[in-house]
Amino acid sequence: MKRLSALCLTSLLFVISTVAFAAEPIDIGSRLELMVDDTLIESRSEDARFLLHHPTPREIVFNYDKPWEGTGCGYQSIFQDGDLYRMYYKAWQLDVQQGKLGPNNSNFTCYAESKDGIRWKRPDLGLFAFPKGGSKDNNIVIGLDRRDWMGDAKPDPVHPAVFKDENPACPADAKYKAILRSRGPRGLLVLKSADGIHWSLMSDKPVITDGAFDSQNLAFWDPTIKKYRAYWRYFTAGTINDEVWKPAGNRDIRTATSDDLLTWSKPQDLKYGDAPPEQLYTNQIKPYYRAPHILVGFPTRYIERGWSKSMEALPEVEHRKKRSSISDRYGMAITEGLFMTSRDGVNFKRWQEAFLRPGIERQGTWAYGHQYIAWQMVETKSETEGAPSELSLYATEGYWTGKSNELRRYTMRIDGFVSINAPLKGGEIITKPITFTGKELKLNFSSSAAGGITVELQTPDGKPIPGFTAEDCTELFGDTIARPVHWKQGTDVSQLAGKPVRLKIKLKDADLYSFKFE
Repeated sequence: MKRLSALCLTSLLFVISTVAFAAEPIDIGSRLELMVDDTLIESRSEDARFLLHHPTPREIVFNYDKPWEGTGCGYQSIFQDGDLYRMYYKAWQLDVQQGKLGPNNSNFTCYAESKDGIRWKRPDLGLFAFPKGGSKDNNIVIGLDRRDWMGDAKPDPVHPAVFKDENPACPADAKYKAILRSRGPRGLLVLKSADGIHWSLMSDKPVITDGAFDSQNLAFWDPTIKKYRAYWRYFTAGTINDEVWKPAGNRDIRTATSDDLLTWSKPQDLKYGDAPPEQLYTNQIKPYYRAPHILVGFPTRYIERGWSKSMEALPEVEHRKKRSSISDRYGMAITEGLFMTSRDGVNFKRWQEAFLRPGIERQGTWAYGHQYIAWQMVETKSETEGAPSELSLYATEGYWTGKSNELRRYTMRIDGFVSINAPLKGGEIITKPITFTGKELKLNFSSSAAGGITVELQTPDGKPIPGFTAEDCTELFGDTIARPVHWKQGTDVSQLAGKPVRLKIKLKDADLYSFKFE
């Protein structure tokens, strides 16, 4: 293949290095960049738009039908740990009677595991008796009938968030961490474990106290800032303390950072740009495993639609009315999953349209507690022979309804949350000046048979770089998660590494999900 002459290359690099531009280039190195926001985009044509994609419903993977579980199971923490997939969840019985809640004999954190993220089993852990004084042949991993491990603390096992600590300095006896709400004094407790099964408190007092915490509250190690982050529930108005519970305003999300999970920075309230204030029941935030500089969240939108003919037409109306006899919102509230991302942990781009709608009306749907997305996603083998792996997400069904409480799996393509999309007549985006490291530019994209993508590399002032122009680019078409961009001279872009460039990407009947220099 022909290459630029030494003289031409020298002149080119001189031009790139000396041209003036308004802002310093963004150094993306060789990291993956998702098309989820406009951080890297300088301009885009009218026909190039951000398109939110939606997961595909798959099978029911878990039925909460054991005596120690119940109708209110949820708040799942799901992650891959080597060859094993782990799931932690709350076991909670919500028995609805006319005008009141029935007795609750279930108040635990339980554990399940899987080899593929699809077929799950409950190991007999032998830790806690159910019922009290009964058998320990169950998968209860945190409960209240044993005081030796918790001392005087009062953890609430139905508000668990469990994670594997990725801090390189994490000691072996604290490889796994759990965040639980304290029953008093108000706040969040931190637990540690060497094996994810046997737990002890890191502190017998709450480590975060400024909030409401009546949701799944979570924390994790952020490798980008090399600190722990926490996200938890608060209300935007009202009074909440150990003596008074009078929340008002919206359910929302608060955050802080820490070096050790015990001492935390001053809390900050999340901001959502131009997205309107909404009731956000959970947050489900974590670094995206392929691009950890981007935090991905799946908060639950909680909306009270009021009673109407449409509300009465939704599934299981009699059970809905019974729930409303306790509190009207129990019967008329509806929940669904949203999608949001952030690069600094405080300012989020939150999509106003639903990411995971309640879906076709059927038993156990369109209710309070439906479509709570588990924290968080895992990569699983595709059911389509020969296809690459895909992302699996999980969401609750039948929560507190007349149907059994279940967990459904959903799938989507890797990096496939949002794309830059254009119709067949075409559209284009131009990035801000960036610098990169690597030898090839690879795209995660999908096109029609008639569509495709071309990429032109430009100087910071918008001049096409010889050898890397749109005319030199071989149009990419197909559907793949990683294909190198070809120009007439080949795929090697290493001669431009470290120099500020722009990408001009033209699309027609195609979606671009992510790109990476590697």
